[in-house]
Amino acid sequence: MDFRDRLDRARAATGAAGLDALLISPGADLRYLTGYNAIESERLTCLVVPAAGEPALVVPKLERPAALASPAGGLDLEVLDWAETEDPYGLVTKQLSRTGRRVAVADEMKAVDVFALRAALPDAEQVLAGAVLRPLRLRKAPDEVAALRAAGAAIDRVHARMGEWLRPGRTEREVGADLARAILAEGHRGEEWVVVASGPNGASPHHDLSDRVIEVGDPVVVDIGGTTADGYCSDSTRTYLAGGRPPAGFADYFTVLLAAQLAAVAAVRPGVTAQEVDAAARDVIATAGYGEAFVHRTGHGIGVQTHEEPYLVAGNEQVLEPGMAFSIEPGIYLPGRHGARIEDIVVVTDDGADRLNLRSRELAVL
Repeated sequence: MDFRDRLDRARAATGAAGLDALLISPGADLRYLTGYNAIESERLTCLVVPAAGEPALVVPKLERPAALASPAGGLDLEVLDWAETEDPYGLVTKQLSRTGRRVAVADEMKAVDVFALRAALPDAEQVLAGAVLRPLRLRKAPDEVAALRAAGAAIDRVHARMGEWLRPGRTEREVGADLARAILAEGHRGEEWVVVASGPNGASPHHDLSDRVIEVGDPVVVDIGGTTADGYCSDSTRTYLAGGRPPAGFADYFTVLLAAQLAAVAAVRPGVTAQEVDAAARDVIATAGYGEAFVHRTGHGIGVQTHEEPYLVAGNEQVLEPGMAFSIEPGIYLPGRHGARIEDIVVVTDDGADRLNLRSRELAVL
């Protein structure tokens, strides 16, 4: 990952936006710009990216070794540490060249730090850094696409082993524990979530895990994802049948769901808007009479965060461009009965979409 290039582009974008500096706290933006996966704690860590001048990283003294050991340590950044009795906010302000500033703070900066910086910079206007960084993060560079592809292959390998764990007589929680271990074994440094939603639990799109025992003939929605060692995310959902025969009506609406997912993937290409991809899936499901059972957006962007822009939802007129990466995951949910979802990550190419999850999208009978 060329973090120096990212910093240079962020600095140029800061000046172009009429800002004097970006102030970036631990989180996705800091990882994106420097590769430093800083601890989020009560002690301030802040990357200062001035429109003019060199960036500096302000860190607690006890975090200095970790900062230098990360990719940030190889970027020729000035790393400024502060001791427990020192004022870190004053150290940040010293990196800014003049008064009457306009500064952008990270969208996910803690409120306590936002207010402390406001007190330290009483004459400065504060805005959100997302307006500057969002365009940089939206289009993935080739190295980012390669990282997402590797993450997709890793989570595909977990889905390929589902038959080892998902079977009648086991609880969702037991299956989930096996999946969490497999996600790590397949190259992730951590799992973002593990959803095993069997039978009626499949009708809850954000069901987690429970002690429900999986029964013969249960449809089971399995949504898994995590973050790989190089900081990029995976996310993929498949629907399984735990042996036996599916419940009445399930096969019919699963066929509709698969057609909707295929239609949405086929709709992806440069120049199409995010809402048009959402409509491509939603129209298929609504025409079949299940419109009210599709209760969420069709997809979300993915990169150094599992959920980031662009979001594929009605009303989003963001025009798709090559390099944008996002999920395609329509679902149908029948409360009290069961549900289904199919999810792949795709990247916009020059003339269409490159699907990064290659497992079969058909209903898998285990």
